[in-house]
Amino acid sequence: MTVDSEIFMPKSKAPKMDDLDYIPVDLSPEERSELEDIRRRKGILLQEIQRLREELREAILEVEGLETSTEGSKTLQKSRHVAMGRKKFNMDPKKGIVFLVENELLRHTSEDISQFLYKGEGLNKTAIGDYLGERDDFNIKVLQAFVDLHEFTDLNLVQALRQFLWSFRLPGEAQKIDRMMEAFAQRYCHCNPGVFQSTDTCYVLSFAIIMLNTSLHNPNVRDKPGVDRFISMNRGINEGGDLPEDLLRNLYESIKNEPFKIPEDDGNDLTHTFFNPDREGWLLKLGGGRVKTWKRRWFILTDNCLYYFEYTTDKEPRGIIPLENLSIREVEDPRKPNCFELYIPNNRGQLIKACKTEADGRVVEGNHNVYRISAPTPEEKDEWIHSIKSAVSVDPFYEMLAARKKRISLKKKEEQP
Repeated sequence: MTVDSEIFMPKSKAPKMDDLDYIPVDLSPEERSELEDIRRRKGILLQEIQRLREELREAILEVEGLETSTEGSKTLQKSRHVAMGRKKFNMDPKKGIVFLVENELLRHTSEDISQFLYKGEGLNKTAIGDYLGERDDFNIKVLQAFVDLHEFTDLNLVQALRQFLWSFRLPGEAQKIDRMMEAFAQRYCHCNPGVFQSTDTCYVLSFAIIMLNTSLHNPNVRDKPGVDRFISMNRGINEGGDLPEDLLRNLYESIKNEPFKIPEDDGNDLTHTFFNPDREGWLLKLGGGRVKTWKRRWFILTDNCLYYFEYTTDKEPRGIIPLENLSIREVEDPRKPNCFELYIPNNRGQLIKACKTEADGRVVEGNHNVYRISAPTPEEKDEWIHSIKSAVSVDPFYEMLAARKKRISLKKKEEQP
């Protein structure tokens, strides 16, 4: 039996209607022409579909690229806003926080802001201290949350103070220092129950340690207290009782062997130092060279130092006069009115420790036994003398320590029958 090869073929070799070369044998010429036309249009449609697929793929890639670019742009913009917020914070802490909150970079909660300050990336440590020391209710909540981020468990008091005082710089205002050290004492006692009988004891001893650090490591302090004097100074501060001598000796040795490290501000400039001065204005200063000439300088009083500039627009001072261990007095001068002097009490010929910048940029030590200064008016002279006396005489540590010791003593007397 014979089989028609065009009708019966193996499945794998049977022609398909999709094959462009296959034309059934039983089609008329008109049907063949119509089939060829259909196949031609199909081919064109397939090519168009492929072209559209390619265009769609390119469009998708382009959109993804735009999204990536937009995302990158948003990230860059956010980074710029954060950097700007940090700079604003370093210049004015409250305005910096407002800027960051308004740009949705920080939530206005004590927890979020305390975390921002605790991380401290790019932040001026002095600005952090100023913000934490403010007495507004919200700032006090931020301070509490900030202190709670510190873990003091199983640390002795010096170790805890090292950690705490590294996270910011203590401000110069007594009330701010009081709030911050009170918060520290409460946190330390919470982390280490039973070490002290009260937070007052921790507060007083903390101040005693800070003052000990200054006395032992400040070269201007000649009378260095020994360990026995340190122990004697702190008698009766533990709710009327004495702290263990071994504890006080260990704290003393720790400070003696390693002073507190003061955090450096991240700004690397003096902008923040001069942002909110105690006083500023034009004064005449008598030169310290062989030829005594009066020079007009722009003076700024801040941070227990007197800075002077040649112009108000100068970023760097021409000279710096630390006011520590100096006194001030009115003087008469035959050439200039409204004069006053900065001097060292009981001076035996030593120069005031100060520095100035020469015209060639060199920084050299000052050569003044006294600094004689003339104010424009008698009123301004009195105001400058008052401001400088306040800067020289105020020692918030001693004042607050004395006040707290008095409070403990009164409390103890009230408890006695």
